[in-house]
Amino acid sequence: KELKDAYKLKKFRMGVFQIRNTVTNKIFIDSSTDLNAIWNRHRFQLNFGNHPNSGLQKDWNALGEDKFKYEVLSEIKETDKEMADYKEEVKLLAEMYIEELQPFDDKGYNTRSKK
Repeated sequence: KELKDAYKLKKFRMGVFQIRNTVTNKIFIDSSTDLNAIWNRHRFQLNFGNHPNSGLQKDWNALGEDKFKYEVLSEIKETDKEMADYKEEVKLLAEMYIEELQPFDDKGYNTRSKK
């Protein structure tokens, strides 16, 4: 129980990140409420060949992990507000970055949302 309580009080780095192909400069933009853990998850999926983004997976397989960089674009600071919806905040922030940077087609790995 003490470990659970300590975990709940732990503050995580939250925000928007990109995975950048250093050969082509194509980027994949996403967000997370735990920026430290999300890179491990993406690397694990890519190294085992089961990443949900097929374009990123294809380039990772062809070029290797050392040709990709994980970069934090923006962080959200945790507030003392009890009702803050951080998942929604990081999602909205990611949408703003995607709108601005347009990481589609030859510029990136994101897919356009169907409206």
